[in-house]
Amino acid sequence: MQNSIELFCGAGGLALGLHQAGFYQHALFEYDKASCENIKSNIITGYTPIKDRNVIQTDVRDIEYKLYKDIDFVTGGPPCQPFSLGGKHKAYNDARDMFPEAVRAIRELKPKGFIFENVKGLLRKSFASYFSYIILQLTYPELTKKKDMQWADHLEMLENHHTSNSHMELKYNVIFRCLNATDYGVPQMRQRVFIVGFRSDLNETWSPPSPTHTKEALMYAKHIDNSYWDSHNIAKKDTTTISLDTQYSLHKYLDGKDISKRWQTVRDALTGLPDPTTEISKVANHRFRSGARTYKGHSGSVLDEPSKTIKAGAHGVPGGENTLMLDNGTIRYYTIRECARLQTFPDNYVFNGSWTECMRQIGNAVPVKLAQIVGESVTLQLKKHLKVK
Repeated sequence: MQNSIELFCGAGGLALGLHQAGFYQHALFEYDKASCENIKSNIITGYTPIKDRNVIQTDVRDIEYKLYKDIDFVTGGPPCQPFSLGGKHKAYNDARDMFPEAVRAIRELKPKGFIFENVKGLLRKSFASYFSYIILQLTYPELTKKKDMQWADHLEMLENHHTSNSHMELKYNVIFRCLNATDYGVPQMRQRVFIVGFRSDLNETWSPPSPTHTKEALMYAKHIDNSYWDSHNIAKKDTTTISLDTQYSLHKYLDGKDISKRWQTVRDALTGLPDPTTEISKVANHRFRSGARTYKGHSGSVLDEPSKTIKAGAHGVPGGENTLMLDNGTIRYYTIRECARLQTFPDNYVFNGSWTECMRQIGNAVPVKLAQIVGESVTLQLKKHLKVK
């Protein structure tokens, strides 16, 4: 069990997944009141995996880390708006950039390691220098920015130190990787950057988890052996014909691989949920919301592919990411429970508040399953380290 604290916990997706991977969070910190109340509500109603978690609503700048002893890992998702494709792209000029606070937590707690998650936009070319700055700060958390020093000057200082031969201070071996949740069995196209660091005295570097699910296996199941349609007890719906060359390529690619490890689709995720348009469901958060419409550039996800990325908007999301195209061609909003399933939250984890508020929390969350897989890759590496020692 890895003793940890989590910063910027949001709706709890990362925390739930890491718990399943063997992390015990002594405290979950979050500034947003509604998110904290939602997690606390699940604790009160008996959601077992987090029954004894300490949820603290606070500004992370006010946390006194001296109150927390023997913390192995610091985890969290620093606010992504400064880097999000849907935001204003201010990065270091944005007051919501909380990476400096993530660095402070590492500096003061000196944990074995850390796991931070953020949006793909963090890797945009326009942010390349600042992203390098983030990585070097996490690598050398004790080399702090002096008063009145600009970040670019601090970056230069860190770069010069990095290329020197004297690294006697606290240091972390930092690796980052952009992972697509779909490649790990999550029924949603969702690319996220994970930054993982191990304290240098452990002599370890993170090995990102290898993809487990493939688009090719889904194509095979839909177009060659029809196992996808058989699994849903429906006649083959997609009549797209694929060429002999494509069939040959699929056979060659999948030779010796587990073809059951296919990308998961919206239809897979929604299996077992009643139609919210025709009956009142007893499933929590599964209520129909009217008013969805489609127009050019704004279309819903289709049932037999992974969902578009669930986003933190309501009905105004630009690409129609929070709507669903049904078999009959009509479009409707996803229910809150459907979005939660696409983010791999369990059905007994309940979201409270308005549809818009719940969608905001879910859209900002880390898919629980992806968090678990990343967490397992970290714990596995540490177990190997302990065995070697």
